[in-house]
Amino acid sequence: MSNDVIQLVKFSEIDVSNAFFDSLKEDYDGFSIWFEKKSLGDETVYVLKDQEILLGFLYLKEEDEEDNTITPPMKQKRRLKIGTFKIDAHGTVLGERFLGIILKKMIEESFQETYVTLFDKQTGLIKLFEKFGFLLWGKKENGELVYNKVLEVRNDIYKDFPRIQRQGNNKYLLSIRPQYHTKLFPYSKLNTEREHKVEDLSFTNTVDKIYLTKMRGIENLKPKDNIVIYRMAESGKAAEYSSVATSICTVVETRRIDSFSTIEDFIKYCGKGVVFDKKELVIFWRTKQYPHIIKLLYNFPLNKRIIRKKLIDEVGLERDAYAGFMQLTDNQFNKIMKLGETDESFIID
Repeated sequence: MSNDVIQLVKFSEIDVSNAFFDSLKEDYDGFSIWFEKKSLGDETVYVLKDQEILLGFLYLKEEDEEDNTITPPMKQKRRLKIGTFKIDAHGTVLGERFLGIILKKMIEESFQETYVTLFDKQTGLIKLFEKFGFLLWGKKENGELVYNKVLEVRNDIYKDFPRIQRQGNNKYLLSIRPQYHTKLFPYSKLNTEREHKVEDLSFTNTVDKIYLTKMRGIENLKPKDNIVIYRMAESGKAAEYSSVATSICTVVETRRIDSFSTIEDFIKYCGKGVVFDKKELVIFWRTKQYPHIIKLLYNFPLNKRIIRKKLIDEVGLERDAYAGFMQLTDNQFNKIMKLGETDESFIID
């Protein structure tokens, strides 16, 4: 995909006669008129394009009113409404990326509630919203189902996403080579400025990431453990200033490559969350050179990257410790979150 980034654009930049909108026009009377009003009002919408082909469209708006067209009615309250949402049939991968934007906005802008209306025929989207903590609230007069999410703790890494839970979980630093880092975490990529702040617009690719490794100690990882992603320095550059902590993830699970009975099962498990192509995965399957597989949930990038020098001087990492994979104390993890200028709203406890 040539331009694999979700962008915030003006309605006026999009052609409503695009075939992408045909199904929305069928489902909603007056869709074109509504679209024209948004264009004239200079409003914005999230879109994903491949060349000029629209693949995804997401309109979000703030509401502070009651809605009696829903049974049971929604009382007046400040909410984030997922106004119009459509993705072309690309499985759940694209949907997860848009969900990342919705839930990040919900938390950063202090919405206690967000909701979406879906027709019961949209089974794939319903399943996706349920996975990320939306519950059926009621039904609209036109038959649409209303799914609602409130910021209650569900003790489930997907239903609480992108928030993380620190209490009771071990913390680790996990390194990744620079050539793989940006592919896995495109919005945690680095600019040359050491103190560069990053505007994270989308959770590109899947929110699930697959990491293959032969590092010792990986077998100690448990689901829900907190992970700091550490991008290693490029060859020839000083690690003190070029190796950086960039992102926060949560362990979904770990597996050994020999736990898969067939190569097809292994490749299917890796899915879209891995940086390697099928040919490379076949080699890894045959050689078993990377026996450990970690499935990670990509929660959020650090707003400010932390260079290795700071990790040593201010966080307290040992200068001579192996940086490939190391356990962090609760205090070290909390210092990383603070130096990374993490919004407290992303932390449950």
